[in-house]
Parts: sequence; structure tokens; C-alpha cells
Amino acid sequence: MNRLHVHLHVRDIGESVRFYSTLFGSEPTKRESDYAKWMLDNPRVNFAISARGGEAGLGHLGIQVEDEAELGAVTARAKDAAGEVLIERGATCCYASGNKSWAEDPQGVRWETFHTTGDLTTFGVGADEMHTEVAAQSTASGCCGPVPKATAEKPKAAAGACCA
Repeated sequence: MNRLHVHLHVRDIGESVRFYSTLFGSEPTKRESDYAKWMLDNPRVNFAISARGGEAGLGHLGIQVEDEAELGAVTARAKDAAGEVLIERGATCCYASGNKSWAEDPQGVRWETFHTTGDLTTFGVGADEMHTEVAAQSTASGCCGPVPKATAEKPKAAAGACCA
């Protein structure tokens, strides 16, 4: 069974761990000085936070699968949806190792599809093999996905806007 993955960048890891532990009614299943992850069953989600620089907020969304066959199927759907995917084999990131692919939705939100094959004691820094399946050239990559096509100069929501 697949699991939804949400990764947020946070300003203060301790404060955020306290908040999400209370919200979810459980402690993280993985906790490091700069990272925490909850593997929740209700709702079925892999929810992760990290304090490793960058702007606070949504890092990326994803679909975690249980085997390589399912990864291939979900990656094919992501490629059909986005027109291109960045494939990473032997990726080491977020205290885990595995294989993954990345796509970007029309708004610039990054979607990761991945199969975790192991646990790491370090955050990780990249992949053994990386290639883009597409007609166009991909953006650069780093841990936790490719650099979004949309630049950091996206317009901010106006104050007082709905859900801001």
C-alpha cells in the first residue's frame, strides 16, 4: 500500500517536533538534531520535517511505495503527468537510502516518488546515478529533490488572503 509523503522545512526543529507530536498524538519514529519523521497509519502518511536551511514551508510532497515494481508504475504516471522526471538511483537523503524520481506540478510543487531500501545515520547528500527522462534538460539536483523550475522569486500571498 502506498503512503502519502509530506516534507516541511521548519525554523525550529524542537518547537516543531513538540507541535506535530501533540497534533498527531505520537512521537516521531525517527528523530535527529535537524530532522524528524512520523510514519502515521491514520491518516497513512510519511510526514517529515527538517531544519537544514532554506525558507520555512512546504519542501515537497510525495508517494512512498513498498517495492521497485510499484516505483516504476508511479514514476511512469508522474512522467505522463509532468512530461519529465528526474530519476535517482542509490539516493541517500533524509537519513534514508533508496531509489526515487521527481516531477513538478504546474504550480512548481515538487513531487517525489520513492522506495526506501535502508536507514542511514547521516542526512545523505545525493545519488549514485541520476538522469532525466524527458525531451528537455532538467534543473540541478540536491538532497530532497531537484531545484524547482519556478525560482524563489514567486509572488507571496497577499496579507489577509484566504488560507494565508
